[in-house]
Amino acid sequence: MTVSDDDLLGLADAAAARAYAPYSRFHVGCAVLARDGRVIEGVNVENASYPLGVCAERAAFSRAVAEGYRPGDFVVAAITASPCGGCRQWLAEMAVERVVFRNGGRVVTMTVDELLPEQFESTSLPE
Repeated sequence: MTVSDDDLLGLADAAAARAYAPYSRFHVGCAVLARDGRVIEGVNVENASYPLGVCAERAAFSRAVAEGYRPGDFVVAAITASPCGGCRQWLAEMAVERVVFRNGGRVVTMTVDELLPEQFESTSLPE
């Protein structure tokens, strides 16, 4: 079975309905397609101590890593909103081939390099 970008956005929409966002009321969902064909979902989870909240992308990738996936195992991430800067770095770290998201009523598709040029890479750390 092939999963299209539209299918993934639909899964991200369904996931967003399960988000925990009592403060912002901004529900975000993320559906990540792994190379093995599995789709891993995540939602944003807010916290009364605002910095402790978790974005949908981070939730999806944390779940994927906990289940044994690693960077390079992901084909596409579909997100119901434009990813924040921190999540753009997560998308780069996880080596997603492309990212599909909604922004201003349109659907945007980009590679991670287009989404986050000059991204931070661990190879730039001193040994």
